[in-house]
Amino acid sequence: MTDKCSEGTLLLPFLDESEWIEELRIFIYLVALLWCFMGVAIIADVFMCAIETITSKTKQVKVARQDSDQVDLVEIRIWNDTVANLTLMALGSSAPEILLAIIEITILNKFNAGELGPSTIVGSAAFNLLVITGVCIMTVPAHEQRRIKAVKVFAVTASFSVLAYVWLFFALTVSSKNEIELWEAILTFLLFPVLVVIAYIADKDYCSGKISPQDPGVLELAEGSKVLKTPAHDPEVESFIKEVSRNPNLTEDKAAVLVAAHIKSKQPKNYGYYRVGAIRDLGGSHKLTPNMDPQLRLIYEELSEVGFSSSGASAIMNHALGGKVQPARVEFAAPKCAVLESDKLVRIGVTRTGNTKIPASVNYETINGTAMAGSDYEARKDVLVFKPGETAKHIDITIIDDDEWEENEVFFIKLSRFDYKDDSVEIGGQSVTEVTIINDDEPGIFSLENPSFVIKESIGKASFKVERTQGTDGKVEVKWKTIDQTAVNGKDYHGGSGTLVFEHGEQVKYISIDIIDDKDFEKDETFIVELTETSEGAFLGNVKSAAVTIVNDDEYRRLFDRVVSLTHLNLRRLELGSETWGAQFREAMSVNGGDVVNATTQDYVMHFFTFAWKVIFAVCPPCTWFGGWLTFCVALGMIGLLTVIVGDLATIFGCLIGLKAEVTAITFVALGTSLPDLFASKCAAISEKHADAAVGNVTGSNSVNVFLGLGTPWLIACIYHTVKGTKFIVEAGTLSISVITYSICAIVCMVLLVVRRNSKFMGRAELGGPSGPKYFSGSFLIFLWLLYILISSLVSYEIITF
Repeated sequence: MTDKCSEGTLLLPFLDESEWIEELRIFIYLVALLWCFMGVAIIADVFMCAIETITSKTKQVKVARQDSDQVDLVEIRIWNDTVANLTLMALGSSAPEILLAIIEITILNKFNAGELGPSTIVGSAAFNLLVITGVCIMTVPAHEQRRIKAVKVFAVTASFSVLAYVWLFFALTVSSKNEIELWEAILTFLLFPVLVVIAYIADKDYCSGKISPQDPGVLELAEGSKVLKTPAHDPEVESFIKEVSRNPNLTEDKAAVLVAAHIKSKQPKNYGYYRVGAIRDLGGSHKLTPNMDPQLRLIYEELSEVGFSSSGASAIMNHALGGKVQPARVEFAAPKCAVLESDKLVRIGVTRTGNTKIPASVNYETINGTAMAGSDYEARKDVLVFKPGETAKHIDITIIDDDEWEENEVFFIKLSRFDYKDDSVEIGGQSVTEVTIINDDEPGIFSLENPSFVIKESIGKASFKVERTQGTDGKVEVKWKTIDQTAVNGKDYHGGSGTLVFEHGEQVKYISIDIIDDKDFEKDETFIVELTETSEGAFLGNVKSAAVTIVNDDEYRRLFDRVVSLTHLNLRRLELGSETWGAQFREAMSVNGGDVVNATTQDYVMHFFTFAWKVIFAVCPPCTWFGGWLTFCVALGMIGLLTVIVGDLATIFGCLIGLKAEVTAITFVALGTSLPDLFASKCAAISEKHADAAVGNVTGSNSVNVFLGLGTPWLIACIYHTVKGTKFIVEAGTLSISVITYSICAIVCMVLLVVRRNSKFMGRAELGGPSGPKYFSGSFLIFLWLLYILISSLVSYEIITF
C-alpha cells in the first residue's frame, strides 16, 4: 500500500521515503500536514488584510444634518458590506478550499474530476454551518443574546446555502448522472453573481417600494449606518480623552491604551477583521486589540457597561486604580451658618454623596471659638449614622440665651472619620462649619465673594461663593443669571439662570457652572455671573456681579497632546498591515509583533512553530501598496502553491492510515482549513452586538464554495472536454450521499435558528440566551456534524449502502 501512496500527487514527496518505517512516515506526514495548516492560516491573514484594504476604501459625501439645513462632509465606504462579504470576504475565508478544487481538477487530474476538492468543500460547509454555528450559540456571554440584524440578507444567503447543495445533487444524479455538462457548469458558476445581486437587493430593501426623495449629491444616513467618523471629531471620544488625561491615577501610557481601545471598539468591523484577529492570536503575531494588564482590562470592561462619557466614568477609574470600592462622602451642607441667640437651637445640615448603598458613620464635635461651651452653647461630641439610602442628616446644637448684650460670637463643628481603617467612608471638603451666634433678626445682605474670577478651562465645574452678611433670619431666595461676553452659553459653559435658597441661619452658598473644555486652547473667554434679585426684606450688596475669565490651561494642554500622540501611536500598531517590507519582516521575526512585554507563553510557543511561515510570507508586498490589489494577487498565488502541498500531504497521509480520499477531505482537510473561521466567528459572537458577523459569513461562504469552488473548475474542465469532443465525468458515488446528508442537516439547522429567534424560551435570538436552551442547541448542532461525518464515512466504505 505504501508504494502507491505517492501516486496522484503533484509535488510531494521531494525524496523517496517509501522504504522508511510506516509509523515514522505517518507521524512525519501528520506533523507536516498540521504545520501546513498553520501556513495556510498565516497566508490567509495576509490575503484577508489585502481584502480589508480593498473593501475599506472610502469616499467623501455630503450628509444632511438632522437639526438644520446644513451639510457635513463625511467619509463612507465605497464597497457595500453585503457585496464585500459575498465576494472578496467569502473568497478570503474559503480560498484554500476553492483553490484545492480548482488545482485538483486542472493540474493534478489533468481536467478530470477528483475526490479531494469536492469532498473538502462539502465537509467544510458542514463544519462551518453546524460546528461554527453551534459554538457561536454557546460562546455568547451569560444573560446576553445576539440577533441577526440584516434578516433579509441572511434569509437569501441561507436559502442559497441549501439550494447550492440541492443543485449539486441534482446535477450529479438527476440531470446527467455521473456527468457534468457545459450548461450545468455555466449555471453553477452564474449562480454566484445571481446570489450577490439578490442579496444586494435584499440589503437595500428595493423590493419594499420605499423611495425617499433626497437632494442629488446629499446622502442622508439613517441611524446605524456605518459612517466613518474621524476619532478626533467624535465628541464622546474627545470627552473621554480629556477625562483620562486629567486623571491623576492614570499614567499617560495607560490613558492612551484606554483611549485607543475605546476608539477601536467604535470602529465598524466585519468578519474579515475578526478572522485576521483570530489568526494572529493563534500565531503569536501582533494583536488587533490593545494589550492591557488585568487592572486596566477591568476598568475598560466597567466603562463599556456604564458609558465612556458618563458621569461615573471618573469614579470607576479612580476606585479601580485605587483598588477599593466607591466610598461614601460625608460633609456639611454649608461652610457657614448663623443663629439668633433667641432661637435657642441651631440645626446644621450634613449630606452624604458617593456610595449611598452602604451604612456610613462619622464623628462630630463642637470646638470653641469666641463663643464658649457652657456659657454660649452646649458642647456636643457624638456619632452621626447614615442608614443605607439616606443622603441627608442634621446635627442640633442648643444655644444658651442670656440677658446680657454681646457681640456676635462664633464656634465650630468638625466632622471626622469614625474608623480610620475603614476606606468605605471619607470626609468631604466641607469638614468644618462655622456657626455664628448673632443678636439681630435681619434677613441679610447678599454679595458675591469677588468682583472677578479666573478659572482654567479644564476645571470641569466652577463654583462662585455667595455670602450672606448682616443677618441670617428666615429663608431667602437669591436669583442669578449669566451674561455672555466672549464666552457663549452652551458652547463654552453651561449657564443660564437659577436660584440659590438660603435656609434660616445659612450664610454661604455656591453657584455652580459647568465649563465646557473644547479644543480651542489659545484664546481666553469671559462671561458674567450676576445676582439679580432677592426675597422681600433682603438686599443685594456691592458685589452683585462678577466677571469670569476662562483661561488656557497650558499644562493640561501639553498632557492632552501627549495622550493624543500616544493614542495615535497605539492605533498605528493596531492597523492590519504594515507600510513597508522592513516593518513586515521585523514583525514577522518578533514575537507578538515586537510587543515582547505583553507576550504570553502561548505567543512564544506559536511564534516558534510559525516563524518560518511568517518570514516566507513577509515577502508579500505591503497591503497599502496599489490599494491592496498587488498583495491580493501575490497572496492568492502563494495560497494556491501551499494548497497543492496540502493536497499532496493529505493524499499521502490518508493513504498511509488507510483512509479514502473523500473521508480525509471531510475530516482532516476540512477541519484544518476551517479552524481559523471557527475562532473568528467565536470572537465576533462575543464582541459584536448582532449575530451577522458571526454566522452570516457561514451561509455566504458555503454558497460561494459551490458556485466558485466547483463552478470554476467544472467550467474550465467542461470547456476543455467540449473542445476535445469528450465528456467530463464526475462520479456521484459517495459525494451525492454526503450532499444529501449535509442538506438535511442544514435544513434542520435553519429551522432551529428560526425557532430560536421566535421562541421566548430560547431567548428570541439566534445566539446566546438562557443557559439550558443555549447549550442544548449548540450541542445538538455539533452532534449533527458528527452524525454527518459518521454517515458519510460508512457510505464511503460501503458499510451502509443506499
